[in-house]
Amino acid sequence: MADGSSIEWTEATWNPTTGCDRVSEGCDNCYALTLAKRLKAMGAAKYQTDGNPKTSGPGFGVAIHPDSLALPHRWRQSRLVFVNSMSDLFHARVPVGFIRDVLAVIAETPQHTYQMLTKRSLRLRRMADRLEWPQNLWMGVSVENEGQLERVDHLREVPAAVRFISAEPLLGPLLGLSLDGIGWVITGGESGPRARPCAVDWVRDIRDNCAAADVPFFHKQWGGIRPKSLGRELDGRTYDAMPVRPVAVTAD
Repeated sequence: MADGSSIEWTEATWNPTTGCDRVSEGCDNCYALTLAKRLKAMGAAKYQTDGNPKTSGPGFGVAIHPDSLALPHRWRQSRLVFVNSMSDLFHARVPVGFIRDVLAVIAETPQHTYQMLTKRSLRLRRMADRLEWPQNLWMGVSVENEGQLERVDHLREVPAAVRFISAEPLLGPLLGLSLDGIGWVITGGESGPRARPCAVDWVRDIRDNCAAADVPFFHKQWGGIRPKSLGRELDGRTYDAMPVRPVAVTAD
């Protein structure tokens, strides 16, 4: 687990699984894939499983880490925790039993609020009624363009306390986006040496959609060579709205 995350909308990260495979355009310049290759070369134990070179890469094969399940219990102070910044818990190679184990840890540590994202929304929807959903878990889907709006429809069927959308990297407009049942939206441009541009009007439309639906809106970045290259302001201001977090409780 890493404290003090540089991700603007969270405070820490926890990776009980690592590794993934590309499934759509938003994955093309995946930061986690590049980082995993570096971590493998450094000898990091979690990143020694290689993935399919066509869809993954060195150190980025899917691996589960049961020894990481205990980590959230060691943090007594309340934190906002992003689950699997380096993976996707709903990847087909993650056993259902291990997904249940992760959710159980979340339920056992109500002093923290957890955020989880997936691009595997169909698997998420299909198993949703077989899982226990802790009240301190926010469940989200990544949506990079209109071709992936079906992920939002799948998410609406999940009984999570907060359902949210991460439109990052935003690669096109989301003109058909309905926010029924959605409690938060994040937007962001891509970063890195091959960053694709994010148009201001795409973000404005999402912001205005959120305002009309009374949904908290968070614009993370415009991207560029580095995440902060082009700043965060939209029309002269920053947007940092988030859902209301549960009142922090002390773990037993």
